[in-house]
Amino acid sequence: MPPDAKHSAPHILSPGLLTAVWGALVCLTGLTIALARLDLGFWNAVAALSIASVKALLVILFFMHLKYENRLLKWLLGLACLVLAIFIGMTFFDLAYRGLGTP
Repeated sequence: MPPDAKHSAPHILSPGLLTAVWGALVCLTGLTIALARLDLGFWNAVAALSIASVKALLVILFFMHLKYENRLLKWLLGLACLVLAIFIGMTFFDLAYRGLGTP
């Protein structure tokens, strides 16, 4: 069997697994809504982005089948996410230390 033959086979996920992932996404959405009602200050954005990251990871792994792709594609996606996290972090750094009261 050629090395790429195992990647050409379709990956059929069970309806139970997909339903469980969907249920987790619904629960995380409810958690996001519940956290939006709390006043956590700066941590509201951190919590919301963390939950959104977990939800995106679930969608990418199971619904987009990244879980079954080769290592290179997983590393490239991880690198892209790291770069995005750095840019978002720099934005928060700018907002946290910006002199909003100065003219």
